[in-house]
Amino acid sequence: MNITVNKFPSIEQMAEQLGTGKSVGQTGKQSSGISFDDVLKQKQAVSEAGELKFSKHANERLASRNIDLTDDQYKRLEIGARKAGEKGINESLVMVDDLAFIVNVKNNTVITAVRDGEDKVFTNIDGAVII
Repeated sequence: MNITVNKFPSIEQMAEQLGTGKSVGQTGKQSSGISFDDVLKQKQAVSEAGELKFSKHANERLASRNIDLTDDQYKRLEIGARKAGEKGINESLVMVDDLAFIVNVKNNTVITAVRDGEDKVFTNIDGAVII
């Protein structure tokens, strides 16, 4: 049994052999011309646009607590998260009507949700926004 080791002296040559045609050089750019920096800036711009995400835990809490957000409540939640970010808050409590949300502002992600009438102890937050 013959095993060939190091048939390709570089990743670029291996990629060309496999037909991907894309390789990464020392400049950090793919042969398609899009740099990592460009992709990162594009992703950050989308994140800054206000697309609020819900973690798996938050989705489970919304379902188990029968919490349905109206479009108006969702918009106000986004506004609250944005205001928290403007004030430099990292982990925020955002109150919308009788609902409380913990939002990781940096990741623009809702971590959990609580309806009025349940236990209301919030830890690991550094600010609150009431909308």
